[in-house]
Amino acid sequence: MTAISCPLTALVLLLVPFLMATAVAEAAPDAIEPVEAPFPMPKLDPPQFPDRVYDIRDYGAKDGGKIENTEAIRKAIDACAGAGGGTVRVPAGTWLTGAIHLKSNVNLHIEKGAELHFSTDPEDYLPVVFTRWAGFELYNYSPLIYARDCENIAVTGSGKLFGHGPAWWPWAKIQEETARRVYREQVLKNVPAEERVYGTPAAGLRPQFISPINCRNVLLEGFEIAGPGPFWTIHLVYCENVIVRDLTLNTVGGPNTDGINLDSTRNALIETCEINAGDDAIALKSGINEEGRRIGRPTENVVIRNIRAGKCHGGIVIGSEMSGGVRNIYGHSCEFIGAGKGIRLKSNASRGGVVENCWFENIRMTGIAQEAIVIQTDYGAWMASKDGNAYPLFRNLVFKNITCDGAAQAVSMTATEHQPIEKVTLENVSIKAKRGMRFEWVNGITLRDVRIEPDAGNPPAVFEHCTDVEGGL
Repeated sequence: MTAISCPLTALVLLLVPFLMATAVAEAAPDAIEPVEAPFPMPKLDPPQFPDRVYDIRDYGAKDGGKIENTEAIRKAIDACAGAGGGTVRVPAGTWLTGAIHLKSNVNLHIEKGAELHFSTDPEDYLPVVFTRWAGFELYNYSPLIYARDCENIAVTGSGKLFGHGPAWWPWAKIQEETARRVYREQVLKNVPAEERVYGTPAAGLRPQFISPINCRNVLLEGFEIAGPGPFWTIHLVYCENVIVRDLTLNTVGGPNTDGINLDSTRNALIETCEINAGDDAIALKSGINEEGRRIGRPTENVVIRNIRAGKCHGGIVIGSEMSGGVRNIYGHSCEFIGAGKGIRLKSNASRGGVVENCWFENIRMTGIAQEAIVIQTDYGAWMASKDGNAYPLFRNLVFKNITCDGAAQAVSMTATEHQPIEKVTLENVSIKAKRGMRFEWVNGITLRDVRIEPDAGNPPAVFEHCTDVEGGL
């Protein structure tokens, strides 16, 4: 008797496609809500991939976390890309690997129950690759997951990634001197990036965790960074049409282990992420000092929504490497609980650049250790000269429907007479803090329905060298 002649078997066979479709539908991520912003924003759709699936086990990958699977994963990606694209599957299990390099039309899918552990041997991230390290173009160790000049790439799935960052963190003691040497001896002398070659323990420039550079149509969705990596966690450089969503990032404990950094990247959506970071939760950047201004690629057209940040240096941060400019930013419907600072814009007189047209709306904060809202143009870190004369400009900034229950200071906006902050609006802002608001060298302040509750004896607001102040408390 053939299988099809059995009524029960026939029924099961008829139901299989339906059951499979249902399972896929249940596992599919939520649809992306329309992206609305107070500036023109292109429609962002996630990249689509052919149905082909390439399981890393079919290319020699071994479970257990003892055998390195770098070559097996590379072969699966090569086969997938060579066939025109599809999905490279990392199934449930524990998988040890070195650097992973994505290619166009490849979705690296880390399934539920999968743990991807990255080697701590620096040799596993050679040869060096082109990257932007804290604002400078150079060649360094490969990021743990890297892509260059690709289109339609993704890292998806509900699995976990472990960067094993503590093995790299001692390098932080020497990285700043190396960066200063890059600046003095190479950037200022216009040495081409191809000749700025590092990637040695002596140089100490730690690799990023996930860093596509010069890529279009990028999706990062669903996975968890369960163990911090060597350096910045997600670093998108010179990318366009980017969606980062539904991520859980736990990178507390390491130096410079920011959550999500957009660097000279345009047309991006960051949404529904849970972030606890060893540095800023979300940071927007565009290169540093003379090199950032020379390259001149701003970060622009960015929507950040429904983010929940806990322990971190800052919830949403712009700078300090913003020399190429940052514009058209809309951060809304976010919650920051226990962050060092809430919304932070930072720069200094070596950076230059313009930050403009930024809206922060419907943001709730609790237990902020320092300022709930802060703009400073004298931030001292990373190649900042006290004698610099490249004054940054911050202008057209709106803070609306902001609440904060507990902060050291409600608002601090300070610049210099050389380049005041221009045109700031605070509307429906309610903050309880030890100290109130301070504005220094700000031209054009509009206050509408602003309620500040400082501790007894502290004024709700102080204005120094400010002009065109409208409204009151």
